[in-house]
Amino acid sequence: MRKPRDFDAELKALEDKAKELKTRKVQQLGDLVIATGADQLSNDELAGALVAIGETKDTAKREAWAKRGVIFFESRSRRTAPAAGRNQRSAPPQPGSSRSSASGSGSQ
Repeated sequence: MRKPRDFDAELKALEDKAKELKTRKVQQLGDLVIATGADQLSNDELAGALVAIGETKDTAKREAWAKRGVIFFESRSRRTAPAAGRNQRSAPPQPGSSRSSASGSGSQ
């Protein structure tokens, strides 16, 4: 006879994992704000800019922002990569990573 599953323990583990992923996402968003220099804006300015971006349906603008984001990440990886030519954008994302959404895809 099989041992019965402990659904409560499994749910708790999933809740803990979800909390960890949410915490990591918040940390990465904060890191992104700092890396882009947006931490120099007031909270009201930053919130207003993000609301405007979120409401934008103009695909040309969104694509331009995405390209600018890609250039930003590529220039950062060139500055911080060792001479071996490591490119962080081509590395597979960590589980729970928001790297693909940070490039401006607008999926979050």
